[in-house]
Amino acid sequence: MTDSRNAEDRESAIPRNGAARTAKLASIPLGIAGRAVGGWGRRLTGQSAEEVNATLSAKAAEQLFEVLGTLKGGAMKFGQALSVFEAAVPDEMAKPYREALTKLQAAAPPMPTRQTHRVLAEQLGRTWKQRFADFDDEPAASASIGQVHRATWHDGREVAVKVQYPGADDALRSDLRQLQRFSRLFQAFVPGTEVKPLLAELAERMNEELDYQAEAQNQRDFVKAFEGVPGFLIPRVVASAPKVVVTEWVTGTPLSKIIAGGDKEARDRAGRLLTEFHYSSPERARLLHSDPHPGNFMLTADGRLCVIDFGGVSRLPEGIPQHLGEMTRLALDGESSKLMRLLRESGFIRADADLRADDVLAYLAPFTEPLAGDTFHFTRRWMQRQAGRVGDTRGRDFRIGRSLNLPPEYLMIHRVTAGSTGILCQLDAEIPARAIVERWQPGFAA
Repeated sequence: MTDSRNAEDRESAIPRNGAARTAKLASIPLGIAGRAVGGWGRRLTGQSAEEVNATLSAKAAEQLFEVLGTLKGGAMKFGQALSVFEAAVPDEMAKPYREALTKLQAAAPPMPTRQTHRVLAEQLGRTWKQRFADFDDEPAASASIGQVHRATWHDGREVAVKVQYPGADDALRSDLRQLQRFSRLFQAFVPGTEVKPLLAELAERMNEELDYQAEAQNQRDFVKAFEGVPGFLIPRVVASAPKVVVTEWVTGTPLSKIIAGGDKEARDRAGRLLTEFHYSSPERARLLHSDPHPGNFMLTADGRLCVIDFGGVSRLPEGIPQHLGEMTRLALDGESSKLMRLLRESGFIRADADLRADDVLAYLAPFTEPLAGDTFHFTRRWMQRQAGRVGDTRGRDFRIGRSLNLPPEYLMIHRVTAGSTGILCQLDAEIPARAIVERWQPGFAA
């Protein structure tokens, strides 16, 4: 029994052996990474670029994210979540980090064909092949807990077949436990982003990510909500099982390719539609797509935004809380006293916190810059400024940020908004952000 299990682990695309996965994570060169992180931290806190060893940083990033990508599971999922914050990386170090992170949005080594067939037989029945007119054994894409195959359904429709890796549940649990140990190390790779809550949130969402039938229902709900809405395409679900989901196949240009080489028209269009999707989903569907990274979005030939992967979805039966829009408006208008009062009433400031209203406004106001005019140009430089400002341990904004509290009901909304903003900055998109927020964010319109 042991020999057969070991053989299956060797064959599997996602090793189940917890000790083996731990060893891989532990293989990250912490000494080199620590020196690189220290250098990056000194750069963020005001020292000159010459004092930072960019070569060491590049090697650390390459090795770190190579391990995350190879492991798939929770490690790769975490790497994908980090990838949207790549725009915050200082320019002189950005290229190697960008390349290492971007790899996590795409492919990883596939599982063997025999194993894929075994999962399909378990989930769709022994006669699963009869449900397809054609099935390509070579994966078209590979992700954190599953891989996607292109196929033709028995009625002639082109479909995408997502197959979950055997052992994905064990791998997720093992990875997330180990990643918690390295949270302080990862923190320095994404300045201005809180890594520990991100890991906790991934752990909470684990069961949802593993249940493809729940994912299929999420997708059906989004299809219904966006049916006939110009500019959007949500693929229909054709069939589903706990570890397999079959959806309509859509051909398009992934946002990662638009980021890498798209023209201004494509970048701006993708950015505008992504922003509308993010802000309108809670109103249209009472749902929030909670996995914002470029691999989950593409532009079709007719200019629509296609959204895929609905494993991570937050249900918002009341939509986005109105207080969030009100606070954004008050910060934009410079109403420090009213803003402070609303923040306290909504639980964003602890009762015992000793904060000045003007200092809190100075901390929050820069985040509302995209809403100050008719359009805003999201750039890496803008995001780097924000990350540097809130991550500078010697500055006032760092102290203010640590004194604020994020109520649990706002955590996911905040992270998804931050992730979507990161993608906008990667896209270098100029969009009418204010009009979109006025239309869809309750409480913001004057």
